[in-house]
Amino acid sequence: MPLDMTAMHAMHDALRRELEHIARVTERIDHDPRHVLRTAIGWQLFKRSLRIHHSAEDDMLWPVLRRRLAGRPDELVLLEAMEAEHAAIGQVVATVDELLTAPDADPLRLGDLTDSLVTGVRGHLTHEERAAIPLIARALSTAQWAAFEHVHSQRIGADAPQVLPWLLENADPQNITRTLSTLPASVRTAYYTRWRPDYSAHDRWTSQA
Repeated sequence: MPLDMTAMHAMHDALRRELEHIARVTERIDHDPRHVLRTAIGWQLFKRSLRIHHSAEDDMLWPVLRRRLAGRPDELVLLEAMEAEHAAIGQVVATVDELLTAPDADPLRLGDLTDSLVTGVRGHLTHEERAAIPLIARALSTAQWAAFEHVHSQRIGADAPQVLPWLLENADPQNITRTLSTLPASVRTAYYTRWRPDYSAHDRWTSQA
């Protein structure tokens, strides 16, 4: 049975969507982009979701694949590349955060860093989709993939009221249903009755006082 990667692709779509917001924020001239990123809910959600996604892959997905692909050096090199790309992206995010709290930081450097972030994350997602995801589909069993998705969901944990509607914003209704179908009924009810309405009521890319 083919692996159901609906949630994986939903995460990639959400990250790409947020990269567009980040790029627009740093291009604006009517507001200080450093203040917007420092205070906007959108930047915090992007960082949190990216960290959850990458850490789950690093801890649960690549090690399992490494064991499955023992003795196949060409494919093991791909896993090393995935981890290296994660580390590089994490460093750019950390550097952006340092710049946001530096009182006399050069705003032009913020633009350079966010350009690097947008380019790096987009490139990584494309690389993963073209090379790693087909490898995952060939190498992992349904049970192994389910174990990864379980860990991924666990790491969202208490952040689910914000991360889940963020993840599924503008998603196809069928994909929303498929993603939610793996979650407890109480979570599905909370998503529709409380979490999504609360999320929709706020502009996550407006600076907060």
